[in-house]
Amino acid sequence: MNNKIVAQNQITKIVKKLKKSGKKIVFTNGCFDILHIGHVRLLEKAKSFGDILIVGLNSDASVKKIKGKYRPIISENERAEVLAAMSSVDFIVKFSQPNPYELIKKIMPDILVKGADWKNGKIIGSDLAKKVVRIAFVQDRSTTKIIEKLKSL
Repeated sequence: MNNKIVAQNQITKIVKKLKKSGKKIVFTNGCFDILHIGHVRLLEKAKSFGDILIVGLNSDASVKKIKGKYRPIISENERAEVLAAMSSVDFIVKFSQPNPYELIKKIMPDILVKGADWKNGKIIGSDLAKKVVRIAFVQDRSTTKIIEKLKSL
């Protein structure tokens, strides 16, 4: 198993150690099903705000609840491994709860990053982070659009 992929019960201890050494923690989360340029740019930009980027990854069950019965396309273990291969990502923590609030509570990030489609005041965990940053989407790039394009072939 990749050492970047950690269990929820490990992340608190890891974060405590990192914060003690003065590291600025950035957190973002998502499904990351069919990784595309929008995901890559969001993760690279998120990392630029701090020293350590922790990604909360929706489990297969939670993706299914959010996106529908035909999703995810890629399994959670494969999605985690692909994310772990990115130099901008330091840790991946899978979560199966309906939202990442409990995970964010364990991490208490300095900066919480979400896509610009999330409106201020609607960002889960914004009350737990020191700062919230919304990042603009790459126009016309999404997993849903990729799937739609494949269906039309």
